[in-house]
Amino acid sequence: MTAGRQTGATGRRRLPWPPAGERLRLTTLYSALTLLAGGGLIALVYLLLKENLSSSIERAVVRGSLGGAASPFPTAPPTAAPVEPPPAEVERASTDLITPLVTSATLHSLLTVSLIALAVFAAVTVMLAWWMAGRVLHPVSVITETARKLSGSNLHERIALDAPPGQLKELADTFDGMLGRIERLVGAQQRFAANAAHELRTPITLQRAAAEIGLAGTPDAEQVAYIRTELINLAKHSEQMIEGLLLLARSDQHVEREPVALDAVAQTATLALAEEAAERGITLETLARPVTVGGDSVLLERLVHNLVSNALRYNHPGGRVHVSTGPKGLKVSNTGPVIPPEAVPRLFEPFHRMTERHRAAGEGVGLGLSIVAGITRAHDAEINTDAHPGGGLTMTVHFPPQQPEER
Repeated sequence: MTAGRQTGATGRRRLPWPPAGERLRLTTLYSALTLLAGGGLIALVYLLLKENLSSSIERAVVRGSLGGAASPFPTAPPTAAPVEPPPAEVERASTDLITPLVTSATLHSLLTVSLIALAVFAAVTVMLAWWMAGRVLHPVSVITETARKLSGSNLHERIALDAPPGQLKELADTFDGMLGRIERLVGAQQRFAANAAHELRTPITLQRAAAEIGLAGTPDAEQVAYIRTELINLAKHSEQMIEGLLLLARSDQHVEREPVALDAVAQTATLALAEEAAERGITLETLARPVTVGGDSVLLERLVHNLVSNALRYNHPGGRVHVSTGPKGLKVSNTGPVIPPEAVPRLFEPFHRMTERHRAAGEGVGLGLSIVAGITRAHDAEINTDAHPGGGLTMTVHFPPQQPEER
C-alpha cells in the first residue's frame, strides 16, 4: 500500500509524503550549494596555508637552530666533545631542503583529510536535505491529496493543517476558507435546483389535474370557462417563474457599466407600482435625491421594482413604504410583520418565503429578493438589511463610487 493509504495502530490515516520530483530537486539544490560552499572553503584554506606555510616552517627551523633546543641538526651525546656549529651556508642549504618537503607533506595531509571530511559531510548533507525537503513539502502533499479527492459529496472536509504559522499554513487556511465558500455556494445551488424543480412541477401538475378532472365527461360552458381561466392563470404563473429564473441567471453575470440616474430609475419604478399600493391601502412615499451610479439601467430598474414590490406585498393595510435615493445609494423601508434578525439572511434565497404560499393573485414566485441579490453582486454593490423591532424592514443598497469619465 502507498503511504497515503497506510493506517497506524490507532486507525488514523497517515498523511502522504511528497513525491520524488520537487523533493529531489530541493535535495539536489541544497546539497550542491552546501558542497560548493564546503569545496570553496577548503580551497580558500589550502591557498592561504600554501602562501604562508613555507615562510612559517623556515622561520621555525632558523629559530630552532639558533636556540639549540629546537635545532633540527643532530647534537652530540652529552659525553662527547662539543661539536662546532655548522657554517651558515650549511644551515641555509638544509633549511631550503627541509622546508619544501615539510610544506608538501603538510598540504597533502591537509588536502586528504579535508576531502575525506567533505565526502562524509556530503553524505550526511544529502540525507538531511532529503529529510528536510520532505518535511517542508509535506503540507503541499496534504493539500494536493485533499484537492484530488474532493467532490460534491465531501465538500465538508477540510485540510486543518497542524503546522507553525507560515506561508504553507496560510495557504492551507486559505484553501479551507475557499472550500467553505464553495460548500455554501454548492448547497445554495442544490437547494435552488430542488426548489425550482418543485415550483415548476407544481403548476404543471395542477394544469394536468384541471384538464383531466374539469373536462371529464361532458362539461358545460360554464365549467369549460372556469377551467380555461385556471389554466391561463397557471400558465401565466409558470411564465413569470421562467422569466424570473432567466433574469436571476442574467443578474449574476458581468454587466456593462454606464452612468445611470438612480433617482430617475427609482421614480419610474415607484410610479409603476403606485396603483398596486393604492389597491393594498399602503402609502408609497418617494424622496429622490439626484445620484448617478454605474450599471445597467434595465437591471437597476428591476432591482428597485423588486424591492418596492416586496415591501408592498409583505405589508399590512394602512402601512407605508418609503423609497429614497442619495449619496448613500438606495433605501427602501416598510412596515409589516415582525421578522426575526436570524431569518433576514435567508430572505435572499430563491423561493424562500416568510409565510406559507397560497398561490393567490400577485403573490409572486419567490425570486424577487434573489434577483435583487444577484443584481447587487453584478454591480459590485452591497445590500444591508435591518429588521425593525415593531415590524418591517429597511434595505439599503450601497453602490461603489462612480468613476470619472476619461477625456
